[in-house]
Amino acid sequence: MPEDEPRAVEIQADQIDPETLRRVVEEFITREGTDYGLHEIGLDQKVEDVMRQLSRGEARIVFDLDAESVNIVPVDSNPTQSR
Repeated sequence: MPEDEPRAVEIQADQIDPETLRRVVEEFITREGTDYGLHEIGLDQKVEDVMRQLSRGEARIVFDLDAESVNIVPVDSNPTQSR
């Protein structure tokens, strides 16, 4: 792997303790700058939406080895891109 290429590892949602997974999803959702459109949606609904995307394989969890951070990205996205 080239030195300047970011390194990331995909983590399967079902390999994470459910409580920890919820915390990861909540942290992702509440990051500054996250925009959900014109209508306010509650945290629980947002968590359900992301969990559904993970279970359907529409999103994935990646751990960036260089930044030592977790992110959730669409399946067709580069693992180092952030939301």
